[in-house]
Amino acid sequence: MKRKIVLSLAMSLDGFIAGEDGSFDWIKGDGDKAQDTKEKFDMTTFIGTVDTIVMGRNAWEICTPETLELFKNTKIYVATHREIENLPDNVEVISGDIVQKITELKKEDGKDIWIFGGAIIADYFLKEDIIDEYIIAVVPLILGKGKPLFLENNPTIELHLDKLTSAEGIVMLIYSKRK
Repeated sequence: MKRKIVLSLAMSLDGFIAGEDGSFDWIKGDGDKAQDTKEKFDMTTFIGTVDTIVMGRNAWEICTPETLELFKNTKIYVATHREIENLPDNVEVISGDIVQKITELKKEDGKDIWIFGGAIIADYFLKEDIIDEYIIAVVPLILGKGKPLFLENNPTIELHLDKLTSAEGIVMLIYSKRK
């Protein structure tokens, strides 16, 4: 089965993936189930489709013990030029070309590769146009300021909406690149 590189994350309606201070506590629904779709996005099922996670140093630093437990059977690559001490066995630091490393991994047998966070890491893959699927949760909130999902000077990438689900005001948009 062909592996995909998947960008999956949440953003505010105005395009931010974290507060200015890196906070994520605003990522929650509005409590109103009136517009919920019958089918819901299931994060546990999604995590079961990946065996590799790519993240930057900031995303690594906010991983909780619970998150690391959830990812214990998943290879994690952390892109950073700084040393990280006491890494679990499933975590590897990449200080070189992360896109090249992941492009090579994509050619190997395995499950999908998840671009987990943050915007700088996502930007490397976006600029190379090698993300196969975009799973974006739009949170019912205008954050006003913070860390944007998309940085500047991106290529035009035509997408196809494959699926849309809604739960408590959070709309999950699943796009693939148009062929």
